[in-house]
Order: sequence, then structure tokens, then C-alpha cells
Amino acid sequence: MKQSKGLSGLLQQWVFIGPAFLFFALIVVIPFLMSIYYSFTEWNGVTTTVKFNGLDNFKHLLFDDKDYRNAFWFTTRITVTDVILTNLVGFLLALLLTQALKTRNVLRTIFFMPNVIGGLLLGFIWQFIFVKGFGTLGELTNWSFFQLPWLGDAPTAFWAIAIVSIWQGAGYLMIIYIAALSNVPKDMVEAAYIDGATRFQVLKSIIIPLIMPAVTVCLFLTISWNFKMFDLNFSLTKGGPFNSTESVSINIYQEAFRNNNYGLGTAKALVFFIVVAIISTIQVMYTKRKEVEV
Repeated sequence: MKQSKGLSGLLQQWVFIGPAFLFFALIVVIPFLMSIYYSFTEWNGVTTTVKFNGLDNFKHLLFDDKDYRNAFWFTTRITVTDVILTNLVGFLLALLLTQALKTRNVLRTIFFMPNVIGGLLLGFIWQFIFVKGFGTLGELTNWSFFQLPWLGDAPTAFWAIAIVSIWQGAGYLMIIYIAALSNVPKDMVEAAYIDGATRFQVLKSIIIPLIMPAVTVCLFLTISWNFKMFDLNFSLTKGGPFNSTESVSINIYQEAFRNNNYGLGTAKALVFFIVVAIISTIQVMYTKRKEVEV
């Protein structure tokens, strides 16, 4: 009797999780395992002939592929910049919009709206703003800020991508931080003020430690977003000028789908996956240690 109940329970579990597990395996697990295999091959993605070349692809990445290393360096710089500034802006907006403001719900909606716009569309919109909008404003006001070659020079193109990325992501993080700030015990904050603590001391010693779970999530999201940046980068600069703003994702896309070198492209993707996984794991482990319980 017990054995039949156990079999019945196991069957019920597979009925519920089986379809999800099947689709996950077909869409994620099997392609991932195939990409590992193809990373050790020389294949153009079209012919049926797949030539195994061992570690040649990875040796090429380490010693010969300067464009891949430059793309990695750009992706690292834009990730560090965006992670810091996007979280800072999102947190400051959350602090502002948890105050007793009559228009705070409207402002929350306004600041969140850029996140709703897709990356490709957002990139084309801001491309028009940087080229046409700023150009017109520069002619009218003669301000050097609007006359900069925002998408035509490497340093300004870097900051153009950073500005758009921060503008898009800050509103999403703002919602997470607002939820975390709303759960901070008000009596604890009031007690600290009564004891003579300043606003900065309350923020540093009470609020930030209590919202560390939200910080963990927001850091993980921004690291993931920026390392995987493709659509915004592609639509805004297409990696230019002279590949100075080419992200790793664009470099992998060019190698696999433009150069028809799927073996090397999957090797690049595998190395990229390992690096991002290691960085994300370290970040989560570190910030988890900083979390406190009320």
C-alpha cells in the first residue's frame, strides 16, 4: 500500500514538473551542452562536416584575438560604471519617492517607464537625440556639451551608452529599493533619531544593512544586464567608432553569424559564460554575508 502511494506521488510530481523539465532541457540544457562540444571544433554552422580541433579556439582567444580582448575590456568598464551609477541613482530615487510626496506615485511611474521600452527601440531613440537633438540644441545655445561628438568619438560614445543604460535601468532598481525601504521598521529609525543619530548615520548603520537583500538582487541584476548588453549597444553605436564600444555579446554575434565561424563563436561564448558566472557568484556570496536579520 505504501509502495503504491509512493509511486502515485512520484507520478504526480512528474506530471507537474515533467513538461517544464522537458522544455528546460530542450531549450537550455541540450543547447548548452552542444555549445560546449562545438567550442572544441572548427565549424561554419552550415556544412555537416565538423572538424575537432581541441583547444585551438581557446588558444586563439588568449593569444591572437585582440578584438575579443578589447571587447572584454570595454564590457568590463561599462559594467563597473553602470553597476555603480545605476544602483546609486535607483537608490536615491527610492529614498526620494518613499517620502511623503503628493506626486510620488506619478513620479514612480515616470521613472519606471524607460524600462518598459525595448533596448533596440531605446537605442534608436537616443541615437536620434544624440545626433539630431543635441546637434540642434548645440546650434541654438552654443553650449559645448551639446556639440560633443557623442557617438563619433570613443570616450563620448562610452558615456553615451552609459547614460542610456543608467536611464533605462535605474527605474527598475528603484522599485526594488522602494519595496526594501518600505519594510525597514520605522520605530527603529525613530529611536535612532531620538538618540541623536544624524541622517547619514541612520542611513549607514540602519537602513543600508537592513536592505542588503535588495542590494544583493540589484547588484546581481545590473552585473547580468551589462555583461550581456547587446541590443542597446548594437542599436546605438553598433560597436563603433572603430570597434571601441563593441561589447562581448556583439563580438560573439559577429564571429558566429557574420563570419560564419560557429566553433570559435561558441568558444567565446563559453569563456564569457564562465567569467560572468564566477563574478556573479562572488558578488552574491559577498553581499549575502553583509545581510542582517531584524
